Amino acid sequence: MVLADGSVFKGQGIGARGLAVGEVCFNTAMTGYQEILSDPSYAGQIITFTFPHIGNVGANGEDRESINPAARGLILRAPITQSSNWRAAEGLDAWLERAGLVGIAGLDTRALTRRIRDLGAPNGAVLHAPEGLDLDRAAAAARGFPGLEGLDLAKDVSCTQAYRWTAGGWNWGEGFAEAKAPRFHVVAVDYGVKHNILRSLVDVGCRVTVLPAQSSAAEVLRQAPDGVFLSNGPGDPAATGRYAVPTIRGVIDAGVPLFGICLGHQMLALALGARTAKMHLGHRGANHPVKDLDTGKVEITSQNHGFAVVPDSIPAGVTVTHRSLFDGSIEGLRVEGKPVFSVQYHPEASPGPKDSAYLFRRFAALMERRHA
Repeated sequence: MVLADGSVFKGQGIGARGLAVGEVCFNTAMTGYQEILSDPSYAGQIITFTFPHIGNVGANGEDRESINPAARGLILRAPITQSSNWRAAEGLDAWLERAGLVGIAGLDTRALTRRIRDLGAPNGAVLHAPEGLDLDRAAAAARGFPGLEGLDLAKDVSCTQAYRWTAGGWNWGEGFAEAKAPRFHVVAVDYGVKHNILRSLVDVGCRVTVLPAQSSAAEVLRQAPDGVFLSNGPGDPAATGRYAVPTIRGVIDAGVPLFGICLGHQMLALALGARTAKMHLGHRGANHPVKDLDTGKVEITSQNHGFAVVPDSIPAGVTVTHRSLFDGSIEGLRVEGKPVFSVQYHPEASPGPKDSAYLFRRFAALMERRHA
């Protein structure tokens, strides 16, 4: 691995062969590496896993959060652990190779994480080339990566046409449940949506129609939704907001219940008149404490974001509902007098705790109240 400043780290290649270029970040989750690697929000990024035992449960076709992983590559402390789990369909290395994910093992991930913590997320390149390493090529690629600021990646990971989603949550011995007699029709705008978000919507009684990221307000409202969901996704919210903000404002003006997660939360803030900015580190892990300012309750949450809403830009009529107990950053918003709210973190987990799953029920309650 070569960083843009010329630093070189040597290890053993894993997964696909080739050159992966992107922003180098770290994730502190102890479980769910397949879900992390297949989360579309990691487009443009190379993920450093701080937990050393990656690969122990293998890989399967059920734990993916997208069909085609958008992450650029991965960095591990130890060689991939031999899989030992009844659900494993193949080893992680084979899955990485099929998914086109380039990786490196054998790095001092603790030192790399400290470097990222102190200096911010660098641009870098991972080169897996058994035939020979061209470090000059890797260094040039790392220097040439433009970074994530100003980059609209949602359009790259979004669906290209509308589709229906019917699968609910996974149950032991049964697989994914199918929607039964849904009470609500939800339009999910896909900026890079994770599959388990869609399953969570089905589980609270929703029939889900997924629309591409660049859909207009007219296209969204033409579906006659009971509610609109703004999904997670990668890149700079200000860049994606150029086409997403007018759509969101149109939905708000129509009075349709609206729920946003992660990138959807950030772009809702932009639509309301707030600003977003790139964070020094970002939040990526499954153990982030967040305080609900209404109840005083602390939730342990799953997070993955490198941008945040700027606190002093929040306009009148918008209330901050949740804050991070790590750095005090904004983790939730609510529009007073309107059925509109959002959170920065991931209540659907996958991976992570399910402390915040109640937010999907809150969304359902808003839709039910609208029809009461």
